[in-house]
Amino acid sequence: MKASGVGVMALAGGAPLAAPNEVQAAERAEPTELPKNMTFATLRGLTGYGLGLRTERGVLDVGAAERDLRENAPTTITAVLNGHGDLAALRRLADKAASASPERYFVAEDKAIFGPCVTEPEKIICVGINYRRHAAELGVPVPTTPVLFNKYNSALNSCGGTVAVSKEKAEKFDYESELVVVIGRTARNVTEADALKYVFGYCTGNDFTARDLQLLTSQWMLGKTLDGFGLIGPWLVSADQVVDPDNLKIECRVNGNVRQSSNTSDMVFNCRQLVSYISNYMTLRPGDIIFTGTPEGVILGYPKEKQVWLKPGDKVVSSIEKLGDLHFTLT
Repeated sequence: MKASGVGVMALAGGAPLAAPNEVQAAERAEPTELPKNMTFATLRGLTGYGLGLRTERGVLDVGAAERDLRENAPTTITAVLNGHGDLAALRRLADKAASASPERYFVAEDKAIFGPCVTEPEKIICVGINYRRHAAELGVPVPTTPVLFNKYNSALNSCGGTVAVSKEKAEKFDYESELVVVIGRTARNVTEADALKYVFGYCTGNDFTARDLQLLTSQWMLGKTLDGFGLIGPWLVSADQVVDPDNLKIECRVNGNVRQSSNTSDMVFNCRQLVSYISNYMTLRPGDIIFTGTPEGVILGYPKEKQVWLKPGDKVVSSIEKLGDLHFTLT
């Protein structure tokens, strides 16, 4: 846990140390208002991750602009999610940067080097067998209760990233394109009717999987949470821009060939139901992400004689309507 300013003063003989719960409350602050009509990204720089804001001029490098132009804007996606800084300042900063030096502060989308669009989730929660036609292709019953498992932060990966399958003790690598929900307000025991009020936004994800490790035991986690197996981005789209997350086209392409083509309307448990259900058992906090499941078309669903697993050199693109393309390469 990083020391707060109050803590630093105390170590120097100043004000008393803040109580642990006070420090935690400060770190876990959340926005008083969720963003409207904003699309965020994480940009990877020489010194780490910084906030990007998608604009008509390109992706605003918020950190670079804020250092020079000083609008009190948040400079990381974690700061945005925790309510630190002024969201309105991002718009002012974008306008100021465009007038001052657009070539200095804006990056063309095809030149941007992305990080995961959420970088520090407290929890990464995944939902299994959550599409009816996916259950059918696997020959399993449609679940009557959401099937939950987890990934860890070390699994986070980004658009333009690589997944080093050649380094893993596994052979059966599979894609899973998924809608990802990002939580924006602390949620515990929320109703389905209110559930989407707690959503910050949505992004494209791929719950990359080593099937041989997933099915090694009754617990799926091992095959799901290897390094780099949780791909999200490039964009984190504010929830107001996605009127109905349960009616979005979703697709996966491998080396240019369509492998998955479906719609989130085929989900067994929709976004409202998932947020509500999960909040009944754990506190969801700003920045937590939920992989909502994958549609039919995964390699595991093919007849065994037609299962050709992914390999180094393969290029995978997951696409979701309104949220954009998440592309990555296997090495």
